[in-house]
Amino acid sequence: MTRSELFKNLMVMAAADGKLTEEEVTFLAQRSSRWGITDTEFAEALKYSISPEAHISIPATKGECIQLLKEMVRMMAADGDLAEIEKNLFAVSAAMMQINDDELDKIFDDVLPSKSE
Repeated sequence: MTRSELFKNLMVMAAADGKLTEEEVTFLAQRSSRWGITDTEFAEALKYSISPEAHISIPATKGECIQLLKEMVRMMAADGDLAEIEKNLFAVSAAMMQINDDELDKIFDDVLPSKSE
């Protein structure tokens, strides 16, 4: 999965609840800068994310699936508000990728800080 495809998936996740918060936009801007996403790619991803055909593309490899799910968790957590539709989109994506509960626990442990920290 290319960085552009990964970014498009994050944009779909961000737009799933029908709004983009300031924190989500900041997160997307940071990712686009880090990954070398052009302004044109950013605009295309935004346009796609609000279109009726928008969906999460499932990566080809297990490693890419794990990477995408980690980024999706970061995207969901960016504004501190886990919208029901975002949680559902994440759960369906993980199921389609055949990610088991232990793998999901590891993803969350890797991405989210522990409550004891």
